[in-house]
This record gives sequence, C-alpha cells and structure tokens, in this order.
Amino acid sequence: MSSLHIEIDPASGFCFGVVKAVEAAETALENNDILYCLGDIVHNNMEVERLEKRGLRSIADIALQSKVSKKVLIRAHGEPPATYQKAKDLGLQLIDATCPVVLKLQKRIKNSWMELKEKNGQVVIYGKAGHAEVVGLLGQTENEAIVIESMDEIEKIDLSKATHLYAQTTKSIDEFKRISSYLKENISAQVEFKSYDTVCRQVAGRLPKLVLFAQKHDVMVFVGGKKSSNARMLFAKCLEANRCSYFVSDVDELKKEWFSPAIRSVGISGATSTPPWLMENVARQIKMITKDK
Repeated sequence: MSSLHIEIDPASGFCFGVVKAVEAAETALENNDILYCLGDIVHNNMEVERLEKRGLRSIADIALQSKVSKKVLIRAHGEPPATYQKAKDLGLQLIDATCPVVLKLQKRIKNSWMELKEKNGQVVIYGKAGHAEVVGLLGQTENEAIVIESMDEIEKIDLSKATHLYAQTTKSIDEFKRISSYLKENISAQVEFKSYDTVCRQVAGRLPKLVLFAQKHDVMVFVGGKKSSNARMLFAKCLEANRCSYFVSDVDELKKEWFSPAIRSVGISGATSTPPWLMENVARQIKMITKDK
C-alpha cells in the first residue's frame, strides 16, 4: 500500500479559544514549577498529560490549593461569578483564559436574565447540563436558566413565559435551529420570544468543511477526547458523510483492519480540543501499520 494517501484536515485542531488557554498555561509555567488549573484545560487526555509533565495540575475546587499556590488558571470554558468571588476571598491571582466568545456570551445571558426577571420570563440554554461552559453560563442567572440538550427535553420550557434562547458555543447548529423553530411556533403569542444563535462561528464553519473532507476519502479517522462534546458532535457528522469513519483518542486505538488493500486515501480530522501534534502522531502510526501492505 505504498500509494496510500494520508491527509490531515487543515480545518481541524484547536480553536483560537483553546490556543489562548494553552499558551497562557505554557507562559505561566515558564516562571512557575507548578500551575493549578480549575478543571482539565481541554477535554483531551493526551494534551492534559503533556501539560502535566510541564507542571500543570487540574483541581476541582479553587479552595483546595489556596494554601499551596496563589495562582490559578481559568480555562477557555469560563467560570461562574461565584468562582471569581471565591478567588477574591482567598486572595488568589487568576490567570483568566476564558474564550472571548464565551465571555461575550456570559454577559449577554446575564443581561437577558436581568431583563426577563422583571417579566417573570426565562432564559433557555441549549447545551449539555454539567458541561463546564454551561456551568459558567448558568452562573450568570444564579442557576435559574433552563438547560436542554435536545428537542427531547423541550417539555422543560414553559411556553407561556417570555423566553430568550441561547446556545452553548460548541453545540450543533442544526439542533439549535430545530429548537428555535419549535419555540417560535409554539410559545404564546402574548409573550416575547428571542432566539440568539450563539454557536461559535469557527465551530459552525467546520461542519460543512468536515463533511466535504470526509466524503473525499475512503476512510476517516477522527481524533478526539472521550469527554469532548465537540468531538462527539463532529464525529457524528463525519460518520454521516463517510460510513468508514473511526473515532480514536490515541494512536494505540488504531486497528490495522481498517486499512484494507483496497483503501487508497485516509483522512484525519479532530475536534476543537484535539492538539495538532496528536493528529500528526496518528498519521505517522497509520503509515507504520500499513507499510507492509
């Protein structure tokens, strides 16, 4: 199989928010042996392990290390207001690497919530309950916003109340549109309904590019972290475009039988949390396991 063509999707890999957070961590570690990060810096175990070797440590609670270090990194997903208050109370210095897109969304949701409180209205967030970004968004509403992950949870929404709809930045734009259309048609005509498509344009723009990339290859290998919502969403689209698509988190999950002698091209893509170096490792490993075919 010497003629096997292996291509890495040029539109894949870290989004600018994750790049900003990783660069902030690496810069801080140049002057510190250890740096604490509130939660995993990205939903990719391989990148987390790489940064752990340089001194990055993930913590679940900002108070747990307040006696050890006075610096804490806030990752791209953002944090609720309570985290900032707790850091202030503990005298901690925050390195805030919240993605600018997420930061803007937090402010918009807070403004909507304050406006709708006067009307007995509700903020609805299309997102994954418990996801770090969604926890930060919920915090802008004192945890009063309603979170739904799909149309299957639409019954959580009171159709008699004024409603502002937002989206977690890394969710599917197609499902957001379905939810928005349903609410527009079914919410009481007597109340206000506003829909804000806040899916990140960098994320949304990857979908059509990924579909085209997947369709032009015989086999697709999608590289992503098992905890990444964005990876799951993008892989689902990849699988729709190419049934010979496989999900891996590291090179040791590649299987030789995926690459039969009839295969002429392999595409490699990844999520917004997938480091480019990991996709390059996957490409090298595919070359290794197919060299005798």
